[in-house]
Amino acid sequence: MERTHGPLPGARGLERDGPGLEALDLAAGAMPAGASIDPAIEPAGYLVAMDGGVRIHFLDWGGPATRDAALPADVAPGAGVGLTAPSVLLMHGLARTAWSWTPVARRLRAGARVVAMDLRGHGLSDAPTDGYDPDQLAEDAIAVAEGAGLLAVGDEADPPRAPVPRPFVVAGLGYGAVVAAWAANALGERCAGLVLVDGGWTDLSAETAMTPDEWLAAIAEPPEVLRSMAAWLEDREAFDPAAWGPDQARAVRAEVVETAAGRVKLAIHRHALAASVGALWTYEPAAVLPAVEAEIVALVARDDDMGRHLAALRAAAAKRAAAGRSPIRVAGFPGFGHDLPRHVPDVVAAAIRAAGRARADAGRSATAGASG
Repeated sequence: MERTHGPLPGARGLERDGPGLEALDLAAGAMPAGASIDPAIEPAGYLVAMDGGVRIHFLDWGGPATRDAALPADVAPGAGVGLTAPSVLLMHGLARTAWSWTPVARRLRAGARVVAMDLRGHGLSDAPTDGYDPDQLAEDAIAVAEGAGLLAVGDEADPPRAPVPRPFVVAGLGYGAVVAAWAANALGERCAGLVLVDGGWTDLSAETAMTPDEWLAAIAEPPEVLRSMAAWLEDREAFDPAAWGPDQARAVRAEVVETAAGRVKLAIHRHALAASVGALWTYEPAAVLPAVEAEIVALVARDDDMGRHLAALRAAAAKRAAAGRSPIRVAGFPGFGHDLPRHVPDVVAAAIRAAGRARADAGRSATAGASG
């Protein structure tokens, strides 16, 4: 059993030099006492069917196996925790898969029900030629959450009781953060927390001054990285050798397919990649984030040289404050790159737990009061 890390590495609150920002208290998301990380645990894979026969794949990592003592005695073990412990839906970045969330999922499952999905066109999800608009992508995510039982709406006991709240948190990295924001907005009060991991607050069209095709060309993998599976793995390991291991190797293998000639190419179909980037170019954080009812947490990796990433976050936070919403709670990681779930999984897991804790505590109090 892998023990959890000690003090959370590298996190610091950003200066509150504008309205709508607040430092994130990572201590609020501490790992449950006595919890450990089991590297042998494997998730179960499932499919949920959407309109048109499109299937969306997700990995179900399970969750706590012990009973929540705050629930009434007639709620079964397992079901008790399932109703009041936070549930979490994780969304990967562009051209990645659900496996990229493995380090975080292993840390979350001790105190939360955890599911990671393959976004439309990615991983083992189908790759139709349509459906990459904000409404459909949000609908995909909500269908996974409902299909996996993450969104509890009530209790079927006899006699019936009032619904038992289940705090639901959605988290995404990069492109996944944008889809997570659309989903949180569509869910309204059913979503307790939205965790944006190095993305989800930037208008890429305005920031990059590029067209989607130009941006795709700019981020294309160089030929030498794609010359073989060994070259691909070596390149990905070099991003953070200290974090490399079997889980990381599996995650990056899932992003490519090996050709008969021994080269590799991205596993995502070209039309799905182009459509996903096209969706990114429609995202308007100034409109979406102020409308989100959930608490928002933002984890920021190192900024670009011009400071545009942080400037965009401050602008989005100001818009949210002007709308009367709660502040965006922020932690910054200037020493790390974009893939924070790989670099600092302890911190990302803590941020997700912190995002759902307030609703979880409120739900337990309400349940205890009803049973007293």
